[in-house]
Amino acid sequence: MVFSSLIFIFAYLAASLAVYYTAPLKARNAVLFAVSLLFYGWGEPLYIVVMLVSVVSAYVFGFFIEKYRVSAPRRSKGFMIASVCVSLSFLLFFKYFNFFIENLALIPFLSSLKPIEGLKLPVGISFYTFQIMSYTIDLYRGDTAVQKRIVAFGTYVTLFPQLIAGPIVRYRDVDDQLACRTHTVPKFASGVRRFCVGLVKKVLIADSIAALGGYFENLHGIEPTVVGAWMIVICFTFQIYFDFSGYSDMAIGLGRMFGFEFLENFNYPYMAVSITDFWRRWHISLSTWFREYVYIPLGGNRRGTAAQYRNIAVVWLLTGFWHGASWNFLLWGAYFCVLLIIEKAFLFRALERAPRAVSRLYALLAIAFGWLIFFYTDISAGWSVFVSMFGAGGIPFTVSTVSYDVLRNLVLLAVCVAGSTPYPRRAYEYLVNRFRAVEYLSPVFVSGAFVLCVSYLVDSTFSPFLYYIF
Repeated sequence: MVFSSLIFIFAYLAASLAVYYTAPLKARNAVLFAVSLLFYGWGEPLYIVVMLVSVVSAYVFGFFIEKYRVSAPRRSKGFMIASVCVSLSFLLFFKYFNFFIENLALIPFLSSLKPIEGLKLPVGISFYTFQIMSYTIDLYRGDTAVQKRIVAFGTYVTLFPQLIAGPIVRYRDVDDQLACRTHTVPKFASGVRRFCVGLVKKVLIADSIAALGGYFENLHGIEPTVVGAWMIVICFTFQIYFDFSGYSDMAIGLGRMFGFEFLENFNYPYMAVSITDFWRRWHISLSTWFREYVYIPLGGNRRGTAAQYRNIAVVWLLTGFWHGASWNFLLWGAYFCVLLIIEKAFLFRALERAPRAVSRLYALLAIAFGWLIFFYTDISAGWSVFVSMFGAGGIPFTVSTVSYDVLRNLVLLAVCVAGSTPYPRRAYEYLVNRFRAVEYLSPVFVSGAFVLCVSYLVDSTFSPFLYYIF
């Protein structure tokens, strides 16, 4: 089940809100826990067992970590490591076992190794595993208190608004909200507005630009052109932003409907002036997680330049591998690792002195090439598009079909460009400040956008979020 589906909006969400708000305050975590398990098990009921084992083991280990944290730190550390290992074991098995077996089988004397047939990746396991680990590690560090109620802890791990694709919520950020959170009409209304913004991003923009990108990709296989190759990259660059930021908007909006406040996960990343700046704006919760639980514990930038570069390399090896069990993701991580090290070494200072337009153009091009690596699990296919972007092999710059299709989609591309910037929001805020009637008409705009999205969903096919498979 995905947020951008009629069954979720008109059946699951409506029923969940009705049960939640009719339940007593003390029972609302239990309601959320139950409906979240239902949400998760909708398509994969057997994998609920994996999730519950992860929840129960981390919950039990938490008591021992807390018990010995001061009196016997080594023993506490042992329980922390055991808890992390249990959580990671499920992730490593389901996500990476077949990848390792397939690659080991390339070695002649290991050629008899066979992957497990039908081994599926549990949806959202990469996200809820990191959430469980953040609780375990923070508890060991003394940054949070042990959660004594398993229902509250289970609610934190399984909370359906951000279960499938984040944002990755650290336990200490919602600890107080699990115990006591406010439910007000303005907060609920802001949640509905935010959810509708995400729905528009996903249904009207991301899915539309994805269809256009798919068209150019198919055309590239028949008649490659420079413009067509660039359009493949441009379309995916916009698709992944509106798809993923749309999911995050919907998750934040749903959280508010149930009284939670989640941290922002995107801050107009395509306005970045460097790759360093980009990763402060894109998937903020993941960047924060790796910084706090990998980069800083390794020493961060405190132990000299060589150690800092090593730490960056470790983080980006893990970041690439976290995204998927495929060599292109490792290459993608290595690509950004190299760029970040170059910026740390000398480029960042040059970008600060350069005109803002130059630094933004550099960042956009570097980001787009990164998405090309990310998009193609078949590295050879990605390389074919890359060389076509520069006219290798004498391919034409464009043909009439490509030019026509670019021109007839200029409005969609313009919407993507504008929507990737803060200017529409600033324009809205300006109009609200100048004309109070605009604020009163906001529900009308939101309702109209919602109805338009629903009309699209009536005839649409299943379109999961891109990060649904991570």
